[in-house]
Amino acid sequence: MKVTVKVLLLVAVILLVYMCYASVMVSVRFDNEKKIREAAIIARLIDIRKAQIEYKNIHKEHAADFDLLAKFLNEEKLPFLVKEGILTDEQLEAGMTEQEAVKKGIIKRDTIWVLAKDTLFGKSFDPSVLRYVPGADVQFSMDTATLISGSGYIVKVFEAGVRYDDYLGDLDKQLLYNLNEVANKQDKYAGLRVGSLVDINNNAGNWENL
Repeated sequence: MKVTVKVLLLVAVILLVYMCYASVMVSVRFDNEKKIREAAIIARLIDIRKAQIEYKNIHKEHAADFDLLAKFLNEEKLPFLVKEGILTDEQLEAGMTEQEAVKKGIIKRDTIWVLAKDTLFGKSFDPSVLRYVPGADVQFSMDTATLISGSGYIVKVFEAGVRYDDYLGDLDKQLLYNLNEVANKQDKYAGLRVGSLVDINNNAGNWENL
């Protein structure tokens, strides 16, 4: 009888250890996969921000949707400074400025106009991918707004983002629920987002505020 009890206790301990291990591994796998997916998503959101900033520089407001943003990148041009030659150490020590060197023809500086996508991302970049969330069969949400700063200035803002449910929905449901609950209780965006429609945050990503 005592042997039977010992065996049952041993089995129970082994089962408990296994369940604890399995639970920890589920959490580890969730965190690892979340990091991998979010690294790609953050890179894409940074590209969206870069394109939106240049769009606003030209049009004085942000692109309202991805079609406008892609059209801008594919069709409009940005100035690109071409540099030929540099000042030597002797010229710098003599106090010569770059502007003086250009006037004397020692070095050349010229501005050419290049497609926005080539200037910002390179010739091989496809602007149509900006709307798609890497690793998920969904698109980023994006919208624009006009806010008034505390000092009374009108500020044009934009927001692009994707929620946890959309890019982590195939992972552990309980851990996903926990993530959403934490965000909701802290009144934060439940996912990854760049910019904001309600706060003037200089186009910051919410991962940059952590």
